[in-house]
Amino acid sequence: MDFRLKNLSSPRFSASQHKLRGMAAPWIENIRHFAESMYALRRRIATITVALFAVLLFVHVMFGANGMVIYKQKRAEYQSLQKRIAQEQKENDLYTQQIHGLKTDEKAIEKEAREQLHYARPGEYVYVPPAVNPPPPPTNNSAKR
Repeated sequence: MDFRLKNLSSPRFSASQHKLRGMAAPWIENIRHFAESMYALRRRIATITVALFAVLLFVHVMFGANGMVIYKQKRAEYQSLQKRIAQEQKENDLYTQQIHGLKTDEKAIEKEAREQLHYARPGEYVYVPPAVNPPPPPTNNSAKR
């Protein structure tokens, strides 16, 4: 089988088609020139594109919604909350020991009764310090207005 084309002449265009082809030729040349210049600069364009992508990725990793800056803030907050939890746990343990002592130890019960209710044994005196008066509020001209 022979698939070669024989005796093909140039395509025939009408006058209006020939005029349109003449008007499109400068556009086609401009596009061809632009494409050739882009092809010549393809490595430089690719390098700039990769560098820009790397910069954008770096900015996202550092300052994004879950970036390193936010991560460090959350980590510091977590550590401070862990310290506060440990402090509150110690305080709870102290209160638990006090409750257990008040339920079982008679000396602890007597001590609390003497301190809070001002109880005394016969022959003892209870000294109650005077109440501290709060300082008077400052008086200035702006309070009178």
